[in-house]
Amino acid sequence: MGMSVGGGGEDEPMMDINTTPLIDVMLVLLIMFIITIPVMTHAVKLDMPRPNPNAVEPPVPPEVIELEIDFDGTILWNGTTVPSLTTLEKYFSVEAGKIPSPELHVRAHRRARYDTVAKALALAQRQGLTKIGFVGMEQYAAE
Repeated sequence: MGMSVGGGGEDEPMMDINTTPLIDVMLVLLIMFIITIPVMTHAVKLDMPRPNPNAVEPPVPPEVIELEIDFDGTILWNGTTVPSLTTLEKYFSVEAGKIPSPELHVRAHRRARYDTVAKALALAQRQGLTKIGFVGMEQYAAE
């Protein structure tokens, strides 16, 4: 927008078009178009398995193994003390052969050594246990 500096006096009428109302109307129309455009949804097509009404038995829930690691390095297998890591490895190899694969719930004490926990997890992974989870993490939320 420019300003007219010369050529006319104060008494002459202004000959330029006032574009301010035009811009206001265009902005209102633009906002109305944006609001009325339908929201595009991005749907992902998934081929989910269909339920079988003829199936009589529900799937068997997996066995849960509680593995506790105490602050002094003591490892407990479902409440029973494990004497060594080689014994723990034997336990893992027996459990890895079961169908369905059991779930390993690891509960490490907050003062347990990282080395002990890492060795136990590495043994479980090497023997083929894939369902491993940490439980009892609320003890760390207090800090």
